[in-house]
Amino acid sequence: MIELRLLCPQDRVEALSDALDALDALSVSVEDADAHTEAEQALFGEPGMPPPQDGWQRSRVLALFPDQASAKEAEALLQAQDFFENCHMLGIHDVPEQDWVRLTQSQFAPVEITPDFWIVPTWHEPPAQAKTIIRLDPGLAFGTGTHPTTRMCLRWIAQHADQRGGLGRVLDYGCGSGILAIGAAKYGALEIDALDIDDAAVTATVLNADANQVKLQAGLPEQISGQYQTVLANILATPLKVLAPLLCARVAAGGALVLAGILERQTDELIQAYAPYCQLSVAQTQEGWVLMTARL
Repeated sequence: MIELRLLCPQDRVEALSDALDALDALSVSVEDADAHTEAEQALFGEPGMPPPQDGWQRSRVLALFPDQASAKEAEALLQAQDFFENCHMLGIHDVPEQDWVRLTQSQFAPVEITPDFWIVPTWHEPPAQAKTIIRLDPGLAFGTGTHPTTRMCLRWIAQHADQRGGLGRVLDYGCGSGILAIGAAKYGALEIDALDIDDAAVTATVLNADANQVKLQAGLPEQISGQYQTVLANILATPLKVLAPLLCARVAAGGALVLAGILERQTDELIQAYAPYCQLSVAQTQEGWVLMTARL
């Protein structure tokens, strides 16, 4: 594997990346050329949403090619283009062969939700203290248990499973990998609907439920029906505001609404959006994120 390295200003990142893609680069990545210096610059954006700009003021672009000839050809063609002005070649380098599967797996370790509730990838042995386990490997759908919003939702499920008669009928709206629905099943919910607008998420949820030997119904949002004792939605603040009337209408009298994907600075926005339907409050905070709940 050969890596072509370039330096460019922020306004050339998109054109350069598109050109490298057209030149059959195996992959293209962009990083801050000033990382770990006083000039380092953060790009802020909500998870799942595009960043506010394509790159940094000084961006390092890294492109992988299968062989030296392909990389050299790309180098020559790029330097002849008008958009390459103010860009610079940093060189062509061999990339050592690695066991990429093992390297990827090493980045995902068991995740503690509570001392006895853990998310464990299939290639790991569960910790000795784990009594409740979800087996989940990283996939295309959001929700591996590593993000604070997912951990807070699962912790809420574990803490409230034995309160007020249990979780009852559960709706996981925007289910992603199905991890919250699976967690609810592990803690005694007998009827669970897991819904998502993404077909890949629905498929992932079905596969993950089977792997964990739990029963649930997975499908698209239009398949929603009836009311639920527990409604879970770990999405993002903007769609959560739009969904306020729909989600609240699905909570049975005395039931719980549990919302996540909300930054601390967005708390007041959510309280106002849900005020006509319920009284939201912050139940947990973690790493700048909040879990908000209400009883209807």
